Amino acid sequence: MTLTCTGAFGGMSVRDVPEAVRFWRERIGLTVEDGPIATLLLPGGGRVILYPKQDHEPATFTVLNLEVDDVGAAIRELGEVGLEPVRYPGMPQDEDGAMRGHGPDIAWFTDPSGNVFSVLHS
Repeated sequence: MTLTCTGAFGGMSVRDVPEAVRFWRERIGLTVEDGPIATLLLPGGGRVILYPKQDHEPATFTVLNLEVDDVGAAIRELGEVGLEPVRYPGMPQDEDGAMRGHGPDIAWFTDPSGNVFSVLHS
C-alpha cells in the first residue's frame, strides 16, 4: 500500500503571526500570504504555514533552509537588515559565522520567535 498524496507543506509555530509575516516579508524578502495562519510561499513552489501557538517555544532544530548561491553574500545581506548569524559552541564557523568545508556552506539565524533557519549553498 502507498499513500496517494496530492501535495505537501511544512509548518512552524510562531509567537505572533503578524510579527512573523513582517519579518519574512520585509526582512527576508519572501512572499507571504496573510491570515490568522499565514503562508510563506517559497521559491520553487514550496509552502510553510506560520501558525500561532500559545506559550510558543522555539524549535530546537533548523526549521527552514534557504538555498543561496553564496553564503557569504547572504550573511552580508542579512546583516544589512540587522540579523547576525547564530554561533554554536564547538562548531567550526568562520569569522563571518559560516560553517564551510563540512558539507554545504551554511549559516544559521533566528526569526523573531526564536526559530532557527539557515542559508546554505545550493
